[in-house]
Amino acid sequence: VQLQASGGGLVQPGGSLRLSCAASGRTFSRYNMAWFRQAPGKEREFVAALRWSGVTYYADSLKGRFTIARDNAKITITLQMNSLKPEDTAVYYCAADISGRLTTTAQAMAFMTTYDYWGQGTQVTVSS
Repeated sequence: VQLQASGGGLVQPGGSLRLSCAASGRTFSRYNMAWFRQAPGKEREFVAALRWSGVTYYADSLKGRFTIARDNAKITITLQMNSLKPEDTAVYYCAADISGRLTTTAQAMAFMTTYDYWGQGTQVTVSS
């Protein structure tokens, strides 16, 4: 499975960006997918996740600003980011759990260890 993240860039505070993650794999529609981010000097952190069933999860601090979605026909997931803040500056990574386990708890959907495959990351910089 290969994941290719794109859509990052420089945006002013208050602006929006939409990240995309193109995946390979014939059973993409059964993958659980997620976005994580890593700011300079910080550990990688959970942003959002999407079960293949359609259930979504978000980091508490990002609810209402970020939206994760998938397009099975395009074998892509997206992360719509609105009202961006300087503290959202980070490299954003998409990740896939190809087992699509329904037994994965909601808490575990936010764990890096849940995911088998990772994209290369796309830089998001929020600055005026």
